[in-house]
Amino acid sequence: MKKLVLIASFAAFALGVSAQEGLRAGINVGLPIGDASEVAGFSFGIDALYHWAVTEEFNAGIATGFTIALENTIDIFFGSIEFGNSQFLPIAASGRYMASDVFRVGIDLGYAIGISDGDDGGFYYRPIAGYAIAENAELNLSYTGISVDGGTWSTIVLGILFAL
Repeated sequence: MKKLVLIASFAAFALGVSAQEGLRAGINVGLPIGDASEVAGFSFGIDALYHWAVTEEFNAGIATGFTIALENTIDIFFGSIEFGNSQFLPIAASGRYMASDVFRVGIDLGYAIGISDGDDGGFYYRPIAGYAIAENAELNLSYTGISVDGGTWSTIVLGILFAL
């Protein structure tokens, strides 16, 4: 009987811990700011992350995604300059702190691979705040920075993540 109670207790604990971890994926839209606003007017992308529960309030794991910033045209006195799309694939370590049952804050740190011609990769950082809008859905707001040669690729991003 003691073994049965011990197994049941362990299973209940494991289920409680796994409710905070797992695979999440979603979509986002962004507004390039700073240096990035000169060459792009709008961005969108996908996000994927996998987290493990470190403590009851803190999860850590890995994050990736794909972001494309749509071209922008700048008019100058003798014509215009058209910039191509910029694409990045971030690969990062990820951490989230559950400040409450519905509010999370965290950061992703890693490297963003530049995919399009002329886009070198760079150090990637993304502070993020999320709000649970349903049991399996989170609305989040973040700042994405990629340290590229000659500046910083920055966007303000609004996204939604779903637990899978």
